[in-house]
Amino acid sequence: MATIVVPAGHPAALVRSAAGLEPARAVAAGCTACDLYARATQTVFGEGRHDAPLMLVGEQPGDREDLAGRPFVGPAGAMLDKALDEAGIDREKVFVTNVVKHFKWRPSGKRRLHERPTAAEIRACRPWLDIEREIVRPDLLVALGATAAQAIIGRDFRITERRGEVLPPVDGGPKLLATFHPSAILRARTPEDRERMLAALIADLTTAADVIAR
Repeated sequence: MATIVVPAGHPAALVRSAAGLEPARAVAAGCTACDLYARATQTVFGEGRHDAPLMLVGEQPGDREDLAGRPFVGPAGAMLDKALDEAGIDREKVFVTNVVKHFKWRPSGKRRLHERPTAAEIRACRPWLDIEREIVRPDLLVALGATAAQAIIGRDFRITERRGEVLPPVDGGPKLLATFHPSAILRARTPEDRERMLAALIADLTTAADVIAR
């Protein structure tokens, strides 16, 4: 895997990947590389096995994740757990994280509604994902949703066209696969759409299980 290059002045420059996940998590907790930290409760760093063969990467933490400080523990996390179970994957044996580590939101009454991060915010947070990837060194990285897929694979990538394909590594990283984000399934317009998308997510995670089993 290629050695990561952290921009000068970025908080991630204080981290040596050889030191492991906990020191990286501790430094990331104080990250102010973009303005999202100001309204978020805390940094939500990735979690899971430090040597996991499979890394799952979403867009950003949601409301529940922001409060808990852990990725994929809200409704989307429950959907992901269901799909992982159906695919025969033990969540305790994978690493889960997000491209962006702070919750971006707008108020709606007493609720905090998700807002998509900008390209600049994604770039500012990218060194943390690169550090996670270098520490864990997974055999396969699964991008959950369009934001994660385009941030990792390329801006022109379209899940509607290449979902479920096992793709070659980019920049010396692991093999790649993109699929639906569990939150997209929760937002499906009809029960039929939800069932179709869930079945596709399970099928893609089954493919991922086959890849890491080889």
